[in-house]
Amino acid sequence: MSSSPKTIVFFHPDLGIGGAERLVIDAAVGLKTLGHKVVIFTSHCDPKHCFDEARDGTLDVRVGGDWLIPATFLGRFKILCAILRQLHLLLTISLNGELRRLQPDAFFLDQLSSAIPILRWRFEDVRILFYCHFPDLLLVQGRQRLSKRIWRLAFDWLEGWGMKGSDRIVVNSQFTKKVVEGVWNGVGGKRGVAVVYPCVHIPDPVGEEAEESIDEPSRGSDDLWKGKKILLSINRFERKKDIGLAIKAFANLKANERQSVRLVLAGGYDVRVEENVSYHNELVSLAESLKLEATTARNIVSALKVPDGIEVLFLLSVPGQMKTMLLNAATMLLYTPSNEHFGIVPLEAMLAGLPVLAANSGGPLETVVEGETGWLRPVEEPTAWTKAMQDALQGEAKEQLQAMGKQGKLRVKAEFSNTKMAKRLDEEIETMVNSPRSQVIELPDILLSLGFLGIIAAVLYAVAFRIYRSTR
Repeated sequence: MSSSPKTIVFFHPDLGIGGAERLVIDAAVGLKTLGHKVVIFTSHCDPKHCFDEARDGTLDVRVGGDWLIPATFLGRFKILCAILRQLHLLLTISLNGELRRLQPDAFFLDQLSSAIPILRWRFEDVRILFYCHFPDLLLVQGRQRLSKRIWRLAFDWLEGWGMKGSDRIVVNSQFTKKVVEGVWNGVGGKRGVAVVYPCVHIPDPVGEEAEESIDEPSRGSDDLWKGKKILLSINRFERKKDIGLAIKAFANLKANERQSVRLVLAGGYDVRVEENVSYHNELVSLAESLKLEATTARNIVSALKVPDGIEVLFLLSVPGQMKTMLLNAATMLLYTPSNEHFGIVPLEAMLAGLPVLAANSGGPLETVVEGETGWLRPVEEPTAWTKAMQDALQGEAKEQLQAMGKQGKLRVKAEFSNTKMAKRLDEEIETMVNSPRSQVIELPDILLSLGFLGIIAAVLYAVAFRIYRSTR
């Protein structure tokens, strides 16, 4: 089906650095490349902590709703604040006419579905696509506490109800699709839930030079630390990413095996996020308890100057240039999260010709091919990860690693390119726009959902006022 140029408006809560943000940026750039007008509305976008396309003018990013409601309250209530911030943003651009002037043909939302009923009511002829990275109700920690379960009741209901109000639901993997359909029976209507894989950017091939880069992936740790082979992990500093598994498996290597090897743990780190700070500290303590020499670097200069005896290097919020250097220099990527919804980092590694050692669950089962582009091992067995490391570090493994690198690069180009993702999204949006709206959400339902949020917000600010009075 051919696609006519459209105005597509994105809503994303916080356009920082992460897998969800990378997908939103790639989707927006891809649709813009296909001739659509794309505008992204977000409640927060720090120019010092976002992807290049969000700050260099590549995309039209508009920030609003960041001044009235904080991202958290007393370090808690993140979901409530995120929803209220989104509704504040939507209210602002609706009242000032900014959204109406854009004359949108389609809305693209992800992470938060709370605005869908209002958008549906205010823009009856505009179709809404919701990209579900993973059900938020399954990501919440601490549900074993009764108070937490009661607190989440309204938000869990609102998440599913809002999603069902969208005209098309798209997810990032077959794994996520099964989970979503299991949580919300009948979600997606007659057409069901579609899968559109995230992507990595693949430059257009130019002549023989591009062909050579596919056939002979280059690896060279000498560009970073002379004589050091690099075992690389790239993930946000969150406990669910299980970065400690990489440290434990690395510690199982014999002392002489570690002499010429450095474990580099790089990833997203935001000082505003308490978990990032506390988990990094936990990982440093874990490395030290296992008698490993560890240090932390916060920029390229300090990273390149670490002493030769450092075995574990933590890199916080590495810029794109450093990330590329690491991927091109490493011997193996370690991808430790279990039941990861998809996982973009393995694709980035394979595109760089880097074999991947990943958990044998979730998204990596759809991206990493055992024995061809890497290894899949259970997270419950650190020794199995250690054995894969040892195999890759052996001198005679060089040809096998090169073959894996080549196959990985070819696989990414064929199945997970930015061009392919953009075309798939374009097809979904085109079909959605030309299809009748089958589900109906009435105004009373919208008022009911707003009532839920209003009651919770009132209670929250009442508690805050009492705390304030008691401290005076």
